[in-house]
Amino acid sequence: MGSAIRDNAAGHRFELERNGHFAFANYERRDSSLVIRYVEAAVPLRGTGAADELMRGIAEIARTEGRKITPLCGYAYAWLRRHKEYRDLLN
Repeated sequence: MGSAIRDNAAGHRFELERNGHFAFANYERRDSSLVIRYVEAAVPLRGTGAADELMRGIAEIARTEGRKITPLCGYAYAWLRRHKEYRDLLN
């Protein structure tokens, strides 16, 4: 851990960088919802927990902003269902 989630507002994506590689989630802020369109991790990051760390950061951002998460991405939906401490954010 220890990597910060960056909100690339111009690119409409949250980013986590590790050793020059990115995990990212394309998003849209819509009313009281944070719509997660797509989550992807660069091949070298797959299986390292980077996407999990990214989603955890996104969930904390949503909670801080008072938003629910609308996951259009299968990974984001499954992650929210798997982590009951964030399930209340599922829209």
